[in-house]
Amino acid sequence: MVEEQFKGILMNKINVGFVGAGWMGGVQLQQLANRDDVNVAYLVEPNQERASELLGKLGLNQTKATSSFDDIVKDPKVDAVWLVSPNSFHGPQSIAAMKAGKHVFCEKPAAIQFDHYLEQIKLEQDNPKLITYVDYILYFDSFEQRLRDMIRQNALGKVTQIQVNYRHPINIAGDKKWKLSKETMGDAIGMGINHAISVIVLAMEPQAKPVGVFAISMPAQVRQFEADSIWTIIIRFDNGATGVCLGNIDTSNGYDAYHSVTGTEGELVFDGRLDPNDKVRYWSNTLTSGKWVYPLDAARCAKDGAESWPAGTTTPDSGNVIEHQTGECVGHFLNAVQSGTKSPLSFANSKAIAEIGWAAQMSAKQGVEVKLPLDERAAAEFFRRQA
Repeated sequence: MVEEQFKGILMNKINVGFVGAGWMGGVQLQQLANRDDVNVAYLVEPNQERASELLGKLGLNQTKATSSFDDIVKDPKVDAVWLVSPNSFHGPQSIAAMKAGKHVFCEKPAAIQFDHYLEQIKLEQDNPKLITYVDYILYFDSFEQRLRDMIRQNALGKVTQIQVNYRHPINIAGDKKWKLSKETMGDAIGMGINHAISVIVLAMEPQAKPVGVFAISMPAQVRQFEADSIWTIIIRFDNGATGVCLGNIDTSNGYDAYHSVTGTEGELVFDGRLDPNDKVRYWSNTLTSGKWVYPLDAARCAKDGAESWPAGTTTPDSGNVIEHQTGECVGHFLNAVQSGTKSPLSFANSKAIAEIGWAAQMSAKQGVEVKLPLDERAAAEFFRRQA
């Protein structure tokens, strides 16, 4: 009887074919290795020495290592494919996995070719039982959750302007030099700036939808990125509000994810470069009677009679993924697979975020605003001409 129960538990495990043994891959694979509801069936990695080293470090059987992606696509026992491969592989690998009936966890960007992006969404829509997820990880950040809650509760009133920056000196040392290549990396928006775009879109979601994008880009000024790495992206919403993202993966003095959210009834500012107690400040007519408060400073909050936020409230002030909500995003995807529930960050459900990235590329090249939702035929023709 005990043996039969044990077999049942094993049968309920999600069999994962994992792709990528780099820094990010190692962090996510460790999360999977620590779970009782997952069996890591494969680790796909061209560098077999690196794969064996990572598997050994995590206490996983080194026979799970393979250099062939086909192994996981063709194995009927694999339930989900986990993609932490270089950006140019995300599109074709996710498409192959979905065609084979596999659920897909995909690092951002989901695709660097527009036709792959369109096919991902069509495959999801045609196969409603497939669970997909794009790793816009700041969705799980407790600071971002609190910001979204404040907007939903109208603590800031109608949001009229929202700015979220992403200025982060992407690591290109050693074997990370692939990130310099436009062919492998794609555009800088997909490399990290889309984190800021995701924050803007998801924060505004209860109040407004994006209807236009105007963008200006500039080539790298310090390092040898092939794609433009400096971006200014302006997003127009259907209620008249404006979103702004200043993005730069070329150079900066540390990680900068500055936020400024202004509404008719309040304002919130996050500046990760300030003293920990001063990083966040806000005022709200309904919550603070119009007075500026510092919710991460418990002493000041007590003096001002304001609510202090829990000491564990995180803020996006580090580019170190180990300090990000990796466990939350991993658990979110696995729970979605187990329950058969679509993620709000599936290929189709996160379409508004991805479209801003595609529209920004079109706008920067053409010098005009690109309307949303995208005219997919016109966009497909544009990107064919750019290829």
